[in-house]
Amino acid sequence: MKHTSILVTLALCLSLTLSAQNETFVRCIAFYNLENLFDTIHDEGKNDYEYLPDGGMKWTPLKYEHKVKNMAYALAQLGTDEDPRGAACIGVCEVENLGCLQDVCKKMKEDYGRIMEPVLLEGPDRRGVDCGFLYNPTLFKLVSAKGHELNAHYEDGGVVKTRLQLEITGYLTGDGKPEKLHIIVNHWPSRYGGELRSRPTRDSAAMLTLSICDSIYKKEPRAKIIIMGDLNDDPYNHSCAEVLKARKTREEVGEQGFFNTLWLKLDRGIGSLAYNGSWNLFDQIIISEPLMNEKLETGKWAYWKSQIFNKDFLTIQDGKDKGTPKRTHKAGVWLDGYGDHYPTMIYLIRKK
Repeated sequence: MKHTSILVTLALCLSLTLSAQNETFVRCIAFYNLENLFDTIHDEGKNDYEYLPDGGMKWTPLKYEHKVKNMAYALAQLGTDEDPRGAACIGVCEVENLGCLQDVCKKMKEDYGRIMEPVLLEGPDRRGVDCGFLYNPTLFKLVSAKGHELNAHYEDGGVVKTRLQLEITGYLTGDGKPEKLHIIVNHWPSRYGGELRSRPTRDSAAMLTLSICDSIYKKEPRAKIIIMGDLNDDPYNHSCAEVLKARKTREEVGEQGFFNTLWLKLDRGIGSLAYNGSWNLFDQIIISEPLMNEKLETGKWAYWKSQIFNKDFLTIQDGKDKGTPKRTHKAGVWLDGYGDHYPTMIYLIRKK
C-alpha cells in the first residue's frame, strides 16, 4: 500500500509538470560562477599574474582552450531540462574581461548552435574579475547595462575593491508580448578573514542591491526584479535574511518584498558549493514579489520553480571529494573540470 501511494504521488507530480509544459511557455534564467575564467595575456592594472603561462597555475593556451570548451558546454546545457533552446539569459561572475566571454559565446555557437551575446563592465576588483551577462537575442532584448560600485571599507579602513553590481534591463521576448525584467548580477565580497569579520562588507553589498531595487520600484511599483549571484553568504545569513529581507517561503513575502527561490533546497541539504564536507548555497536567485505573485491567468511571465544544476558531468564521481563540483584546479593541480560552484536557475512560465 505504501509503494502504491508513492507511485500515485510520483504520477501526479509528472502529470502536473507535463500539464505546465503543455499549457505554458517556459523560459530559463540562470547564474553561473565560471571560476577564474582568465585568458593567458596580462591585462594592464590587473592582478592576473597567477593565470599566465609562467604564473602559479601555469595557465597555458591549451588550458585556456579547455576551460572555454568546458564553460561553453555547461552553459549550453542550462535550462534544457525544460526548454530545448536553453537559457534565455545567464548571469556570470569570475570573468577577467569581455574577450573571455566572447570566446565562450563563439564556442557555444560553433559546437552547440547556441547564439548568446555577452555583456561585461570592468570594475575595481583587486584580482581583475568581473560580473557579466549572456543573453539569447531571440529570447531577450537588452535595453541597458549599468554598473554600480560598492563604497565600503574593511575594519582597518582599507577600501573594499570588489566587483560592480551589474544592473541589466531588458525584455523577455518571443511567444507573445515582450515583458520588462530587471536583473542584478552580483559577486559580493569574499569571506576572507572569516565570515564574522568580513560580514559588514557583504551587508554593505546587500544595502547597495536594495538601493538599486528601491530605485527601480520608485519608477515601476510592480517591477519584476531578479537578484542573482555568488553572494558569498547563505540564504539565512544576515546580508540576505536581514538586510535584503529575502524570505524563505512565499507566505512571508510582503508587497515589494523578496523571495529566496533556493532557501528551501538548502534546508534539504542541497547546495551549490561544498566546503570542508558541508554544503553552502552562495549562488542565490532572489525574486521580487510582483514576479512571485504573478498569476498565469494574466498571460504574463510568472515564477514557476528553481533548480540547482548539479549534473553528473559537473560532479566528481569518486574519491574523497565524490559528489562535489569538479573544479578547474585544486591545490594547484589542474583537474580540467568546470567550476567549484554549481549553476543555479529559475524557470518562468506564461500561459499560451
